[in-house]
Amino acid sequence: MTRSATAAAAPPEEPGAPGPGAAPGGPSRAVRILRYLGGRLLTAAVSLLAVMVTSFFLFRVLPGDPVRAMTEGREVSVEQLEELRRQFGLDKPLWQQFADYCLGILRFDFGTSYQYRVPVAELIAERIGPTVLLAGTGTLVAALLGLVLGTRAAWRRGSAGDRATTAVALTLWSVPSFWLGLLLIVVLASGAGWLPGLFPTSGMSTPGVQGGFDSAVDVAHHMVLPVATMVAVVYAQYLLIMRSSVLDEMGADYLTTARAKGLRDALVLRRHAVPNALLPTVTLIFLNLGRVMGGVILIETVFAWPGLGSLFYSGLRVPDLPLVQALFVLFASAVIIMNLLADLVYPLLDPRVRT
Repeated sequence: MTRSATAAAAPPEEPGAPGPGAAPGGPSRAVRILRYLGGRLLTAAVSLLAVMVTSFFLFRVLPGDPVRAMTEGREVSVEQLEELRRQFGLDKPLWQQFADYCLGILRFDFGTSYQYRVPVAELIAERIGPTVLLAGTGTLVAALLGLVLGTRAAWRRGSAGDRATTAVALTLWSVPSFWLGLLLIVVLASGAGWLPGLFPTSGMSTPGVQGGFDSAVDVAHHMVLPVATMVAVVYAQYLLIMRSSVLDEMGADYLTTARAKGLRDALVLRRHAVPNALLPTVTLIFLNLGRVMGGVILIETVFAWPGLGSLFYSGLRVPDLPLVQALFVLFASAVIIMNLLADLVYPLLDPRVRT
């Protein structure tokens, strides 16, 4: 029977029948994608709700009275204290405070700071830039350093360079960030012995420095020690994950085939091993982008960096409930959003997990 006769004898496809790329009897690709997206969005929404509940009740168990902390050192009457509690809504029942708090978050109204007496949203808007600059620069440098060193260590596994690189990374990873920051201040900022102070000890800029280029150089000079502290502690994660991923790929059949075709080792590494080994590290980078926003609290406090971390620390001392609640939600939301982006980007990078 000829091909045309076979085509003519074949029954016509019914409307809605699965196409060639769909599994027989299974949902279409569009439905699977929507299910995947819906599941991830639902998980993110539930996580955010849990964060909102946790942030409200967590900071209310902290010791201290915010009103008395704000009036410390001043003579105030009992009536004045009660009036302050009424102004800040602290005289309401706990369930009503929680309801006002949830409604405020939905309106992006985080209330007024107890100690600064300005809207919390304004404080966050003023401080988020320095934090993003510090955290973004540190994450970028740490990721690049970890990827390069991890790849070289895996490709030359067992060598002296591999052992030294891994040992240094693990040592720095185990060092507390605040301790390392203080050590860098003592050695490189304050000066130790014959070594003069090379970098500023605190702050983001030098008073009086103006101008576009001069100001950028001054900010970069102030960033050296905080970024170095962050990179030293963080880059080991990327190095170890990248090293492990490349080692897993080195035994794959496709690398053996590439070598059999006569490709140089450097080309096999760059074109074949590294792209596949990048997938776990890319996921880790997305997750760390969220965590690093909250992780800079200690570094910003040590170096007096005017960002969200130092703002959060100052709010904890009161405690400034609207401020610390808003920052807690912001830090946790950054982790949730980056985790969601990692879930959405991973199928684009790895065809094996596409829906």
